[in-house]
Amino acid sequence: MKKIIFITLFTLIAVSLSAQKEARKAVRSGNKAYKDQRYGAAEAEYHKALKDDAASKEASFNLANAYYKQQKWDDALKEYQHYLTLENQNPIKMSAAWSNMGNTFLKKKANEKGQGQQAPVPQGQQPQQPQQQQGDNLKMSMEAYKNALRLNPKDDNTRYNLAVVQKMIQDRQNEDQNKDQNKDQNKDQKQDQNKDQNQDQNQNKDQKQDQKDQKDQNQMSQDNMQQMLQAIEQDEKNTQERVNQAKAQERKQKNENNRKQNKDW
Repeated sequence: MKKIIFITLFTLIAVSLSAQKEARKAVRSGNKAYKDQRYGAAEAEYHKALKDDAASKEASFNLANAYYKQQKWDDALKEYQHYLTLENQNPIKMSAAWSNMGNTFLKKKANEKGQGQQAPVPQGQQPQQPQQQQGDNLKMSMEAYKNALRLNPKDDNTRYNLAVVQKMIQDRQNEDQNKDQNKDQNKDQKQDQNKDQNQDQNQNKDQKQDQKDQKDQNQMSQDNMQQMLQAIEQDEKNTQERVNQAKAQERKQKNENNRKQNKDW
């Protein structure tokens, strides 16, 4: 009986190790395709890796990035969420995922056509696993950046992105306020249409000035958005470099631990 159990366990371990080996092979192939900007091929390889090893953190994170490169925003967000269920120990890697989610929400904002979007909502002081709800992509981008900074306060790129998004949100609030003021002004103007011509002309001048201010503010928001998207392109490269450095540090620490164990043995 014990022999049967041993053989069964040995077989299961062998199968598991074989699957992990195949997963790592697929990840390497995916990474090569990704580097060559063949993002569809990279996506297929990462899917294959996750099929062999559903717990592969690298395959999950890179799959989300491959979705992002193909402008599959919802798929990217979903996979970043999945990655955060796998990675719950390394704050640098978790921060990178949150930062990428912030970038993804901002890309969705730049491409949205007035429809409500899905977004994770952080709860409490510590970053929580993202949940989906109808929300505003710009605000969700802000919350994702905040979560990234809670995990890695030294990430200056994400801090810059957060500041720009907050400015864009403030500009939008000011724009909405101006619209409300113009609406009230038009209503008052209609009620007072029988007043003297000089007063009407003064009101028209004020209204034109308000419209000019609103146009300038809209242009400022568009300029901020363009600057932000350009900054994100550079931030993507920096984020990938940070993740690679964290992986290299993990491998170095693992090798040192193995050497120490062999020495003690």
